[in-house]
Amino acid sequence: MPPAGAATAAVRVCEVSDQGQDLLAMLFPHLAGLRVHRVEDTGYAVVISASCRAQSARCLRCGQQSSQVHGGYSRLVADGAAGGRPVLIALQVRRFRCRHPECPAVTFAEQADGVTSRYCRRSVPLTQMLAGAGLQLAGRPAARLAGLLGVAVHPSTVLRLVKALPVPQVTAAPEALGIDDFALRKGHVYATVLVDMATGDVVDLLPDREAATVEAWLKAHPGATVICRDRAGAYAEAARNGAPDATQVADRWHLWHNLAEYAGKTVARHRSCLKEPSSSDDAVPPGAAEQEPANDEQEPARPDTAPGPADEPAGEGRLAARTRERYAAIHQLLQAGESQHAISRILSLSRPTVRRFAHAASADELMDGATGKESKLDPFRPYLHQRWNDGLTDATALHVELRERGFTGSVRTVRRYVAPFREAGTAPDPAPAVPKNREITRWLLSRPDHMQPDEQARLDTIRASCPHIDALAGYVASFAEMMTGRTGDRDLEAWLAAIEADDQQPDLRSFATGIRNDQQAVTNGLTLSYSSGKVEGTVNKIKMLKRQMYGRAGFGLLRTRVILHPA
Repeated sequence: MPPAGAATAAVRVCEVSDQGQDLLAMLFPHLAGLRVHRVEDTGYAVVISASCRAQSARCLRCGQQSSQVHGGYSRLVADGAAGGRPVLIALQVRRFRCRHPECPAVTFAEQADGVTSRYCRRSVPLTQMLAGAGLQLAGRPAARLAGLLGVAVHPSTVLRLVKALPVPQVTAAPEALGIDDFALRKGHVYATVLVDMATGDVVDLLPDREAATVEAWLKAHPGATVICRDRAGAYAEAARNGAPDATQVADRWHLWHNLAEYAGKTVARHRSCLKEPSSSDDAVPPGAAEQEPANDEQEPARPDTAPGPADEPAGEGRLAARTRERYAAIHQLLQAGESQHAISRILSLSRPTVRRFAHAASADELMDGATGKESKLDPFRPYLHQRWNDGLTDATALHVELRERGFTGSVRTVRRYVAPFREAGTAPDPAPAVPKNREITRWLLSRPDHMQPDEQARLDTIRASCPHIDALAGYVASFAEMMTGRTGDRDLEAWLAAIEADDQQPDLRSFATGIRNDQQAVTNGLTLSYSSGKVEGTVNKIKMLKRQMYGRAGFGLLRTRVILHPA
């Protein structure tokens, strides 16, 4: 029946001659096994009346060939669209008697090779096309594309066809195997992807990232001689137990990324070394620096750069000394058995401040946020000094103007900053702006020939201002040379020893400690040519496939799409 609302048109019928039969077989190869009798244009669809050419058929249950016809019926099969219109194949199907005496099937229906299959109302080429579109695009986009081509299909049908696609069975792991995790629900549920490093094809997906699951897979699929992974301890344990003879290779990108994180901490720790003291810094009243916010929100603080006591580490000022004193006092009271609530009363500090100091492993951990924190006022200081000298001394009015220019801090931050100006009468020239920590870190990790001349000049100035950052730059450069030159087997041990002997680089020493825990895999990563780049690219592809399905795909459907999706 034509669909509701279809335009009524005159039915045209074309009888197919032998020459026309040859032409149809040339244009539609899957119809070569059929004898086409006529083609009918109903106005809303093209109907091809045909029958099978073969004189016999094979029973699908026992495989016995039979030519004894029992009966027949008409079967309607949807085929690919022609000219934007649906195509239907009206197939005359015969039923044959099975001649095998022990076969449970008394009769069976013939199947047109390359056209029909059991219980399917779509032709084999159309089914393959819809399944391929669903594999590439997911349900709704594939259904919309099919509609534009003249094939009406529901998105759920497309996904059902995708899930029915056969997934290759893995009997042995590839020689070079890549392992990484990806998020099914970010922050809650993670899975594992296994990739053939030679071809980039996905070998398998595992429903979690537990060491026992990966270990069981490796034992069930032997053959991996090289395993590329990140520095996660679970995958290291799984590879060690599941494939003890395989060479584990830590990914260079993750090593470089981890080095960048620790380098950023060092830059933040010594940011105060890069600030030139101004008269406004020297004029900060002691009471202003000692104020603590009354809630958990800590406002951006301007680290003091005035010289501290002689026993202070280089580059640290009054704020650093106060942080260390408070840390020692709070932990001394904790060891004496005092509660955090009691310490808050004894030291006249807010409970959030006591809690933050109590949970810190060391004073240096607190210094990362105290001395290295970038202030929201940094980009607005020149304008703020100018407006103060123009006569606008009301902190609330200054805050309104700064908000109009993009400032997101509170009025209290502005009020505390301009407090020294009221005693001095005028605002001094602001100290030169210090580049952001992330920008300095990027310069440290960039090739010198990839930097602009002004960036190189500013980095040279920073290195000259702080010996710790200068030493950091040397360590980063030597690690980069070792990584690009693949000389980890010769140079890594000396590099680690130099870091461990340098007491002025606590962050890099933590990085070196992590490498020591996985040193052989790191050495292999800095020596061999293997890398997890293909695995990381596969993880990005998985994210794209998940977005196509709006993140609601079950693990089975996602596994099928990921494995069958071309590399």
